[in-house]
Amino acid sequence: MAQLLRLQQGQIWQKGQAFLRITRLDRLAVEYKAGGSPEARGGPLQKASKKEFCRLIKGALLVPRVEKPPATNRSG
Repeated sequence: MAQLLRLQQGQIWQKGQAFLRITRLDRLAVEYKAGGSPEARGGPLQKASKKEFCRLIKGALLVPRVEKPPATNRSG
């Protein structure tokens, strides 16, 4: 049985060699940036309907989020 995944802002999807990062998620539209690595922040902003975006990421892998440890204040 297929697992239900919800689109969320900040998700990164890998389709082949391309990485798609959701920058803004609206009710009916998705804004995303495509890049060559998951850390890439540049690139042109692209827009698609949710339906088009879901078709685009069909067969893609969701890149797991890496939680960064909180910064510690070492002054003192």
